[in-house]
Amino acid sequence: FEKTLYTFQHLLQAVWSKQGHGRKWRIHKKYLVLILAYTGLLLLIPYALDYRDKPEQRGLQPQPRCPDLDRTMALLWENYNINGSDHREGAGGFSGRRVHVYLHATWRTGSSFLGELFNQHPDVFYLYEPMWHIWQALYPGDAGSLQGAVRDMLSALYRCDFSVLRLYAGSANISTSFIFGWKSNKVICSEPLCDSHRRADVGLVREELCARCQRRDIQLEKECKKYPVMVIKGVRVLDLSTLVPLMKDPDINLQIVQLFRDPRAVHNSRLKSKTALVKESIQVLRSRKPNDGYKRLFLPNTRVNRADSYVSAAMELICDNWLRDMLLVSGAPPWIQRNYLRVRYEDLVLRPLLELQRLYHFSNLTTSPALENFALNMTHGRGYSSDKPFLISSRDAKEAIYAWRERLNVGQIQQVELFCSEVIRLLGYNKQQVENTAT
Repeated sequence: FEKTLYTFQHLLQAVWSKQGHGRKWRIHKKYLVLILAYTGLLLLIPYALDYRDKPEQRGLQPQPRCPDLDRTMALLWENYNINGSDHREGAGGFSGRRVHVYLHATWRTGSSFLGELFNQHPDVFYLYEPMWHIWQALYPGDAGSLQGAVRDMLSALYRCDFSVLRLYAGSANISTSFIFGWKSNKVICSEPLCDSHRRADVGLVREELCARCQRRDIQLEKECKKYPVMVIKGVRVLDLSTLVPLMKDPDINLQIVQLFRDPRAVHNSRLKSKTALVKESIQVLRSRKPNDGYKRLFLPNTRVNRADSYVSAAMELICDNWLRDMLLVSGAPPWIQRNYLRVRYEDLVLRPLLELQRLYHFSNLTTSPALENFALNMTHGRGYSSDKPFLISSRDAKEAIYAWRERLNVGQIQQVELFCSEVIRLLGYNKQQVENTAT
């Protein structure tokens, strides 16, 4: 550009040095100056556009390390330490009180299987995705604005207060059949609420049998209080900071099991189930801030349909939330770390017995041969997934883990590795070599 201006300068000097400064020549000079000025303006436009796009171009860089999180965590932990929360009982020092566990996950990470391991335990009162009712009732509210309502519902449910569900029931009658996922719930489908199953028996609930049971008005409060351990599984808590007040609450003393999975496998599974995930993906995308500068994954290809674009774009936000969670825990005080357990899906399905013992020990539960056999059978099935999303069934663990290598193309793998690079590194996953994916 400087060379172009230098050329223009010499050209103007040559023009002004011309002989014959008549009226006609002066008009020609004016037109020449205007032409040169207009040409210079055209040359400046690309530089202006490039300057304007610099913040967005940062979105194409590998996943950032969340530089503003340190200050946020410092304020958060300072607030809780001032209130004297550093002495809380953790999972390693169980005090004999009722245990409350939240299974913190996102869509398509294997959380239904993780939850089923608790649903099968006879000492556990288990709830599957109760916050689904909030998201359905308040759709299309953005996921961020719903976090307060999600936390309030969890706070009520851990106290066995099911009246909170009436806020999101509309005109529906509140009964056992109103609970999301009730047909696979061992408490609802077992005695005394239903005689189709025995609570002590280990095995998947037969939904067709449970569906025959009488719909009862909510009587879960009484049943809920009988159990020493209550476990809730959810995918609608965006990040751990939403749950910290429940960890601090002495009546709940929440313990958190967070499930992670290789982001490339998550993305592959999300694309496979994209139709069922469009609404939730839109709500997640609506939670992003205007200055976040997120880029939609795979949108350079104009043939990508809208479902693909929504599901893909939400994956980047999911990775950023994961990164915030990991950094939050790494800088947290001991009482947080004692009440937190990280689990990788790959470890859970490849070493089910070892991970089952970790999970139950953390939750003050004991295992049994029947529960161990159940975990083994669920990870040694055929195929890597069901044709129906969210259906719990026996799977081939290795095929479930590595299916993404065959189903994602090289471009898709590289995109996920770019936008989730820091998460992949911190979780100990290896980046795929391009030459291996092409064969």
